[in-house]
Amino acid sequence: MTNLQITLCNCPDEGTAEQIARQLLSAQLAACINILPGVRSIYRWQGQLETAEEVTLLIKAPAAQFDAISQTICRLHPYTVPEIIAVPVSQGFLPYLNWVNEECRPNE
Repeated sequence: MTNLQITLCNCPDEGTAEQIARQLLSAQLAACINILPGVRSIYRWQGQLETAEEVTLLIKAPAAQFDAISQTICRLHPYTVPEIIAVPVSQGFLPYLNWVNEECRPNE
């Protein structure tokens, strides 16, 4: 097990996704963020079935950054309840994992 996680967040459009990604990277809360367009989400919201075209963010960062990442997403995201889910990274290529840790140094 590593100290890293991948946080997933769906956004309504690429502009929102890029704004969130750039903010997280500028603040050194994440080392790398993939923006995956063309996601079709089907979900229940307020008792109704909804469908939306969305963009997914895959945010790679140390688990210790989750709260700050979540707060940043909530501040910039237009949804009332944005999807913010973290999945622990159990294994990975050690040089890559080290790079992620080195790039995430907020407050320095």
